Amino acid sequence: MKNFLFSNKKALLIPILIFYFSHSYLFAQETGAPKETFFEDVRFGGSIGASFSNGYFSGYVAPKAIYDFNRYTSAGIGLAGSYRNSSRYSTSTVGGSVIGLLKPLQVLQLSAEFEEHYVTRDFKLDGANSSDSYWYPALFFGLGYTTGPVTVGIRYDVLYDSEKSIYANAFMPFVSFYF
Repeated sequence: MKNFLFSNKKALLIPILIFYFSHSYLFAQETGAPKETFFEDVRFGGSIGASFSNGYFSGYVAPKAIYDFNRYTSAGIGLAGSYRNSSRYSTSTVGGSVIGLLKPLQVLQLSAEFEEHYVTRDFKLDGANSSDSYWYPALFFGLGYTTGPVTVGIRYDVLYDSEKSIYANAFMPFVSFYF
C-alpha cells in the first residue's frame, strides 16, 4: 500500500511540474487587441463513439471545454460517460477530467490529463451473477500532431491497472476536435 501511494504521488507530480515550467508562457505578453470576454478564449470539443455487433453495444460521450491562456498553453475540464452491454457483462461509467495542453511548436501538442471514473460492472457467468463498483483514476500523458482544430496522437496512462481499467491498454490513440 505504501508503494502504491508513493507511485501515485510521483505520477501526479509530473503535471504540476509541466504547469510550473510553462508558467512563463501563461503570462507572456501577446500582441493584438485585448479580449473583451472570457469566452473568446474558450474552445469546445470532445469525443463521441459507438460500436455495434451481434449481441454487443458500446457507446461513449466525452464533451470538453478548453481555455487558451495564449498560443502555447491551454487548460480545461471534461465530462465522460460510457455504456457497454453484451451477453456476458454490462459496464457503465461516469466521470470527469482535468486537462493541460502545451504547444511548444504550432504543430506539436503535449498533454497531461487526469480522469476519474465511477465504474459499475455486472457479470453473467455460468448462470451466476456478480457485480462490483469502484472509482478508477487514469493519468494520461500524450503527444499529438495538430492541424487546425484537429489533433491526432497517442497518450499513455501511467496509472494503468489491467484488472480495473476501463481501457483495454495503457497506450491509446486519440483524435480530438476543438472549435
